[in-house]
Amino acid sequence: MSTTPVQPSDQPRRIVFVAGSGRSGTSVMAGTLRTLGLHVPQPEVAADSTNPKGFGEPQWVVDLHDELLRASNVQVSDARPQAWLEAGKVSADHAVRERVTQWLTGQFEAGDELVIKDPRAAWFLGLWRAGADRSAATSSYVTMLRPVTEVVGSKQAYYDARQSGVTRTAAWINMMLHTERATRGEPRAFVRYADMLADWTIPVFRIGDAFDLHAVKTAMANDIREVHKFIDPNLRRVTLTWDDVDVPDRLRDLADETWHALDGLADEGGDDARAHETCDQLRVAYADMYAEAEAFAHSTTLAARREGARTATGPAPAAQSRVDKVPHAVRAMVPPAARQKIRKALGRER
Repeated sequence: MSTTPVQPSDQPRRIVFVAGSGRSGTSVMAGTLRTLGLHVPQPEVAADSTNPKGFGEPQWVVDLHDELLRASNVQVSDARPQAWLEAGKVSADHAVRERVTQWLTGQFEAGDELVIKDPRAAWFLGLWRAGADRSAATSSYVTMLRPVTEVVGSKQAYYDARQSGVTRTAAWINMMLHTERATRGEPRAFVRYADMLADWTIPVFRIGDAFDLHAVKTAMANDIREVHKFIDPNLRRVTLTWDDVDVPDRLRDLADETWHALDGLADEGGDDARAHETCDQLRVAYADMYAEAEAFAHSTTLAARREGARTATGPAPAAQSRVDKVPHAVRAMVPPAARQKIRKALGRER
């Protein structure tokens, strides 16, 4: 694990932002810091079968990010390089920054050290940095690292399966390289998910020292035992390789190069100018690859727009035929209000 330390400060307030792609161990890191005494703003997103140990995500933060993603027309896993510019416009809004500042200020009433985690946060790190500065808090960032094939496989297993491995792989490259750029020059750490599962004390106590986190540096034996109970190595339930993820060779190679560059940032001394230059080159290479793919798919995009415009002005032929095949006697048995809802669902609004 590599860390860039916090500069000495008289300010007691600190915020650790846990970044990185979803399904990469961000919940494990947030939960560990919470168990050691950092405050996760309440209420939290409830645990479920996809994350039985809990997400460690403040519900207010998730709701805000969902609102901002809708406003900027960006997805959580968005492969478009342009998406960063769209999200950045929303982040720069004065009213939004004021909302974040006021919320953060209120959270410090519960403790001087906060941990804020949400995979959506990567799109709005500038917004949160501004909010932290305005609330007189020192920001630091932990980016969790997990091999791309495992991240993609885990998302395919637990999230919307309609998104292909190609799209998820591209989105991973886009998010991770831009997260690296957005946190560069700030107090930060890159932590491998595998290292957390093998012996969490090594990366976490390094973070505590580097970020000057009182709760971590003064953790008692009972706190440490509770973290040992919390971290379950069996949670690494998806361990796919490229044999299990079908993507074009060029995209796979770029994803591999990105993984090796980011993985090197987790080593002591790995977060240096040479590593930054490599990440910059990979980011440019990805943008070029995406632009090329967009150019190839331009005809498909235009066709989809024409189809959308055509179906918006009238019922889809397939939907029309399905309704017309239902015998009149059967249709007559359906109450008028219900028939109207069915027509609307099938594109036959009248």
